[in-house]
Amino acid sequence: MKDLLHPLCLVIAGSGFLLLLRDLRAGRRDPALTALAFTYFFSALSYAISLTPVWVRIDGWLGVTNIAVPLAQSCVVLVLGLQASVLAFWTKPAAEAARRVRWLMSGALTVIVLMAVLFALLTPVSQRPTDFTLYYAHDPVFQTYLLLYMCTYTAAEIYLARVCWKYAGETSDPWIARGLRIIAVGAVITLGYSGIRLSAILGAELGFSVKPLEPYAWICGDIGATLTQIGYFTPLIAHKVAAAWTARKEPRQYRTLEPLWRAVSAAEPSIVLVEPGSDSTEVSFHLYRRSVEIRDAQIELRPYLAPEARAAAEVQRFAWWRSRRDRVAAVTAAQIHAALVQRHEGPVEAPSSYADAALDTLDPRQELAHLVRVARHFTVPAPRPEPATASGATCP
Repeated sequence: MKDLLHPLCLVIAGSGFLLLLRDLRAGRRDPALTALAFTYFFSALSYAISLTPVWVRIDGWLGVTNIAVPLAQSCVVLVLGLQASVLAFWTKPAAEAARRVRWLMSGALTVIVLMAVLFALLTPVSQRPTDFTLYYAHDPVFQTYLLLYMCTYTAAEIYLARVCWKYAGETSDPWIARGLRIIAVGAVITLGYSGIRLSAILGAELGFSVKPLEPYAWICGDIGATLTQIGYFTPLIAHKVAAAWTARKEPRQYRTLEPLWRAVSAAEPSIVLVEPGSDSTEVSFHLYRRSVEIRDAQIELRPYLAPEARAAAEVQRFAWWRSRRDRVAAVTAAQIHAALVQRHEGPVEAPSSYADAALDTLDPRQELAHLVRVARHFTVPAPRPEPATASGATCP
């Protein structure tokens, strides 16, 4: 079971490290990002060392039977410390987080040193890459070693689950909240692994065996750890995808608003406070300004909203699949068109309200999405003909 699950976990952890390494090489010296990158690195290293062919080869290279055990488990202890460090950077002020991280990593290194000392006292003469824990469960020294490791593991996973679930309910970022909840669920699942391992020690003393549960120990450990890794990476991937999507979407939205903005700004030049720039890095700012200026133009055109123009727009047929928001946008676009035409005739006696006046668009993204829908339905009024000049007139 171990050699079936570990390769998948290795791929996930290795991919996470390589993706984060690109950000680190690009100059992002965020301590939380650095700690997270090394979390994936040591996690991938622990999986790689635990694979049976690698385990056997490492033992042969170093000349110590089962030396892969403390090496892999030392990587896991570093992962536990680094995971808690990431949470410290995310949830605490910088100075407090730095102090906590020093304590966490000092504790992790202390546990690793104690594990190394206890392993040196063992006399593992048989190479056991698949059932090492069960084979040596009767050895008092190994029981102490395993108890130290598993108590550290269990305490760290309980802390991880508790803190992640707590802060998932407090963060305002939905993707961070989802990621923290996935981490918490993964941490709880890994407790099945530590429970079976601790039961092996108890079974050795009381005379029962947990060998039938060995596959489930690896399942709980690998699935739980994989969920934890996915949870840490979920908000990072989501934000990268959102940023890439925004970079593609905003120029398209800007161009969609162009005809509507030009029509209303030509009618009401006072709404234009900032002239559009040519720098592509300022698209977000100019897109925001464009939406604000269109709304300002709607206010200026309010006296020219003839009630009959709105009534005519509302009675037109819409396809059955059109949403209510799309219909409101279409009516609003027709009203703006009619107001631009009416402006040449003068204000109306009893102006109507815009169809989108009652629409809930308090969120800037919702507001922009609505104006883009309006712009898609908007048609620019035909230019008014120039006044005819008298031809053939003679001078007195």
